[in-house]
Amino acid sequence: MIIFPIIIVLSAVFWVYYKVAILKTKDGLTQAYFNAKSRVCLGSLILFFGINQYIFYETQLSLFVGIVFLFFGGINLYVGWKETKHYRKEWKRLYA
Repeated sequence: MIIFPIIIVLSAVFWVYYKVAILKTKDGLTQAYFNAKSRVCLGSLILFFGINQYIFYETQLSLFVGIVFLFFGGINLYVGWKETKHYRKEWKRLYA
């Protein structure tokens, strides 16, 4: 499956992009918004890495590692998504 490595690489690239964007901005709200977006990217990176790990190896150890990665990636993805929605509303309210 070539789709999972592509998603993993894109998630890593966007995670680094948003982390660098945090350093470039001085506004606290924009930094929090970019941090939430980077958390979504990190969550998807971990989630899809766990899926790819199990599909590639198909052993009990990779299943255990994949489940742990799915759990932590899902949590990061969910919390980041909620934070992104919150900060997007605040950013639009203040700057639009």
